[in-house]
Amino acid sequence: MKFEYTNHAEAKILERRLKKKLVEDIIIKPDRILPSVSNRKIAQRSVNGRLLRVIYEETGEVYIIITAYYADIERYG
Repeated sequence: MKFEYTNHAEAKILERRLKKKLVEDIIIKPDRILPSVSNRKIAQRSVNGRLLRVIYEETGEVYIIITAYYADIERYG
């Protein structure tokens, strides 16, 4: 299993002070996976009372991370 990050994902993860290990763990062990547009998926997990969502594409053994962000649990939980 390999993880690749788009330039957008790299910038947003840095800006939002997220750890790549946590982002990757959420893809591996999410609370929930939802379908998204353009064959993308949304992995989400509750982290310290907040909902962290990771948008990614799966291509064989490679996960391409598009972005990651904290969201409102009431809206997406």
